[in-house]
Order: sequence, then C-alpha cells, then structure tokens
Amino acid sequence: MSIDWAAFGQVFGVTLVVTVGIVGLFTVGIVGTAPKPGGEGEAAVATAPGAGARAGALTAFALCAAAVAYGIYLIVAA
Repeated sequence: MSIDWAAFGQVFGVTLVVTVGIVGLFTVGIVGTAPKPGGEGEAAVATAPGAGARAGALTAFALCAAAVAYGIYLIVAA
C-alpha cells in the first residue's frame, strides 16, 4: 500500500484554508450584527449596527450558507 503524500498535503492545505475562511466569515457576520456599546462616560446603552454593517453581516452569512450548501452538494452528488 502506498500513500500519495502530495495529494494528502493538498487536501489538508485546502481544508485548512477553507475552514479558517468560513469561520472568519461567520465571525464577521456575528460582529456585524452585534450591538455596539456606548462610549466612555456615556450611559450604558448599546446602539444597533448601521445599515452597512448589517448588509456586510448578511452577505457574510450568505457566503457561509453557500459554502455549506456547496459542500453538501459535493457529498450527495458523488
């Protein structure tokens, strides 16, 4: 039995990069939807994120969902 170490390394590298990318996108989505705390000395009132932050967060979540759907497609289609 012989192991193709080059192919194993490629699979490992791509998996690592894609995993870190999807987790990063999801983190951007979470941060984009989180309320922003008030400034120093102000009342402890959180403000809602702006429209741009919310749009970016929704885009990040959509890209995460697309990546998951593509992965499921690859598994089921095979």
